[in-house]
Amino acid sequence: MSDLRSVVVTGAGQGLGRAVAEAFAAQGDAVVVSDVVADAAETVAAEIRDRGGSAVALACDVADEAAVAELAAGVVSEYGVPAVWINNAGITRPAMLHKMTVDDFDLVLRVHARGTFLGIREAARTMREGGAGGGVILNVTSSAGLQGTIGQINYSAAKGAIIAMTKSAAKELARHGIRVNAVAPVAATPMTARLRTDEKLSTKFLDQIPLGRFGTPEEIATAFTYLASPSSSYVTGQVLSIDGGLYMAS
Repeated sequence: MSDLRSVVVTGAGQGLGRAVAEAFAAQGDAVVVSDVVADAAETVAAEIRDRGGSAVALACDVADEAAVAELAAGVVSEYGVPAVWINNAGITRPAMLHKMTVDDFDLVLRVHARGTFLGIREAARTMREGGAGGGVILNVTSSAGLQGTIGQINYSAAKGAIIAMTKSAAKELARHGIRVNAVAPVAATPMTARLRTDEKLSTKFLDQIPLGRFGTPEEIATAFTYLASPSSSYVTGQVLSIDGGLYMAS
């Protein structure tokens, strides 16, 4: 069992999750790289180890209650009680409202909303029972959850639920010393590939971003390391938008 601070990142086999896992590893944390695709998780973990970092890969379907419990047990076995748990795993199934199927609505809610709920619950239970005296839970939401988006009513609903769960959990877990926050990024990742490569969609979307570009996964990852650091010890129940100015609350 490692003496390093342990950090769990779901959906870390690619994209933003990968960058977040690498950022924590680079600052000396022991990282559990989790993904529903086992080979993708192992590739990321192996590359972190090759650079001298500490990482293990644990496959997990975040929407499966038993699998999330197994993930938590694996984390404790490898590195002890997690200090940081990041619920990042997600999918998209875009379609206009009149074409959206119930199956695609349910699937996106299952992975994002149910998956985040299970992650929050298991992380909180493990942190409390492990006697770590606190911890940090970080969730990934989106501007879609803050203001909605055309063609993604399922994704918007799921991300809005994550914001509500973040605030509710922050209030409930504060007395245990556990902080809960969320990050709402706009990043150049596989999830936004179609939005970035379709010239019409890309132009329309970028016109809404004051900084005029997508963020890189690496610069987005710094929000997570900040929110998991002592520098943010008085921050909980917040949604940090890292989006080039896309969403500005009045």
